Amino acid sequence: MSESPAERLRPYRERVERALREHLSPEGEEGPDAIRRAMAYSLFAGGKRLRPILAILAHEAAGGSASGIEAIAAGIEMIHTYSLIHDDLPCMDDDDLRRGVPTSHVVHGEALALLAGDALLTRGLTLLAEAEGVPAERRLRIVSLVGRAAGESGMIGGQVLDLAAEERPVTRIDEVRTIHERKTGALLAASVLAGAIAAGCPLEEEKGFETYGRRLGLAFQVADDLLDAVGDAGAMGKRAGKDAARGKATYPGLVGVARARAIAEELAREAAAALPRDTKDGLLAAVARFAVDRAG
Repeated sequence: MSESPAERLRPYRERVERALREHLSPEGEEGPDAIRRAMAYSLFAGGKRLRPILAILAHEAAGGSASGIEAIAAGIEMIHTYSLIHDDLPCMDDDDLRRGVPTSHVVHGEALALLAGDALLTRGLTLLAEAEGVPAERRLRIVSLVGRAAGESGMIGGQVLDLAAEERPVTRIDEVRTIHERKTGALLAASVLAGAIAAGCPLEEEKGFETYGRRLGLAFQVADDLLDAVGDAGAMGKRAGKDAARGKATYPGLVGVARARAIAEELAREAAAALPRDTKDGLLAAVARFAVDRAG
């Protein structure tokens, strides 16, 4: 019996976990113990580690072998975790469960949770800037790329639009797509492209990696919408049904479950088709399929 995509990705996830523990320990480094414990609490709470895994896979697909890709992957996951901590705050999505455990502000209080997110963001950007084995000009491009994906034109802008949609119901599919492309797709696409850039990918191939990442990011978020609509909290690691309760803009809410699933499947196909190269085992294409299959 052939291995599932999740099983095939296990060695990459283990690489990411080792890199994260190398670059952030709860004790013994500079900074107050309280902030380091709060940072570690959310960073090591689990998760799919999709973004750092994609960075490593794209790096390999583009022919890279730099040891610094692990630091880049760890930095990206720290930035992603920062966004989750802030998204969960009472002033944002007000979630009390993330990755199957109580959210940071529930455990540490709002102030320390906010600071833990800030610290993970800045530590993540520092890792991108200092990744050994990656030429300086590539590191500069990666910091700029990821910084933009995390900022007002990416994740933060997507969150602003997402919050606004709770007050003014979204009625057009292109509006939902814009929110998802910014809030989820931007950092995911940047993760893929960062791995390719670190490898010295030819400029003419970068667009294909970026398109793959953007289509995958959108497919992944549509699948998340589906899980919230028809899934359960045990499988998701967070409360199900909250999107509808808060009036959030989602694909199932706008076009129905069946149409949303069809859209996710088409996006996964487009993602795989855009790849200029894949790993020898075809893992990038397999990830695109897995992103949709997990929603049933």
